[in-house]
Amino acid sequence: MLALLSLFIWLYLFFLHSHFWESGPEAAPATPAEFPDVDIIVPARDEVETIAAVIASLLCQDYAGKFRVTLVDDNSTDGTATSVGTTPNLNVICGRSKPAHWSGKLWALNQGIQASSAPILLFADADVVHDPRHLSSLIARLQHPRVELVSEMVRLNCTSPAERGLIPAFVYFFQMLYPFVKVNDPNSGVAAAAGGTVLLRRETLLRIGGIEALKSALIDDIALAKAVKALGPIYLAHSGLATSIRRYPTFGDIWRMISRTAFTQLRHSVLLLALTMIGLAVIFLVPAWEVLFDHGWPFALGCAAFLLTMISYMPTLGRYGQSRALALAMPLIALFFMAATIGSAVNYWFGTGATWKNRSYGVDNRG
Repeated sequence: MLALLSLFIWLYLFFLHSHFWESGPEAAPATPAEFPDVDIIVPARDEVETIAAVIASLLCQDYAGKFRVTLVDDNSTDGTATSVGTTPNLNVICGRSKPAHWSGKLWALNQGIQASSAPILLFADADVVHDPRHLSSLIARLQHPRVELVSEMVRLNCTSPAERGLIPAFVYFFQMLYPFVKVNDPNSGVAAAAGGTVLLRRETLLRIGGIEALKSALIDDIALAKAVKALGPIYLAHSGLATSIRRYPTFGDIWRMISRTAFTQLRHSVLLLALTMIGLAVIFLVPAWEVLFDHGWPFALGCAAFLLTMISYMPTLGRYGQSRALALAMPLIALFFMAATIGSAVNYWFGTGATWKNRSYGVDNRG
């Protein structure tokens, strides 16, 4: 029965779940019809290894309108603010101490927004470098067809063994949870954004109550997308013009990245955690078990489900230039993500939360 259930789920996922596995769309370079002023806001905390390259790429945007880059240094201890130099088009803000109940990133963004005046805002992560055509392309997509927010899943770093084994899966699971086709469908309730690149109108942000309305959200990109989509259509795509240069050299680094927000994504619910573990086991572990240890009809059903698993993962592996043979490891990869999610729950239950950029996010988010 489990083998049959697994196959039925995979038939739905593969054929009826908006073809999430095709790993699209990808935003194409484009030129906007109009060139409104843009404020680019980059929140940064202890990012000295990446920030100079990021700011340089933003200052070199080939954009016919006026734009300004604002770096908000969120109480860094490594010289982040002093590593970017000075230029007329760059504003560096030394951030104030984070108040209780604000997430660090949103508090930094809020300070950057208060210091800005342009009608268009671009929120860019401190580890993402941008092709010179990127800003123009984002503006073009915001304008036609008109949407309230444009976000892109930037290309993540995929060089270390840990990254090659797990980063494509991270993107794959995101696509499964938030199919881009559904996100981009105004009639669908699915909303998501990828925090590395988020472009929106100032008036739209004001209509949802500003960043302050989301101030405690640790998964800030999803929270922002949901609030904005309640007002109008949004657009999410993969990016060919922006790349994250943040490295996750070890499996432990990726574990910490996942566990930081996994249980938050489940709204700290034991029931949702249990259902998620059961669901992932049926989807990814049962087919492998049937293939390895069973025979007859359960074996055949397991083979069919495992084949769909492999086929569905291959486009994402291809996007990241990885061998399609890695699809054979999907059960082990799923086990890793399941364990990290349980680890996230354990951190929450013991009140330790997660640590990111030398800041602890405990159960009350006062870190």
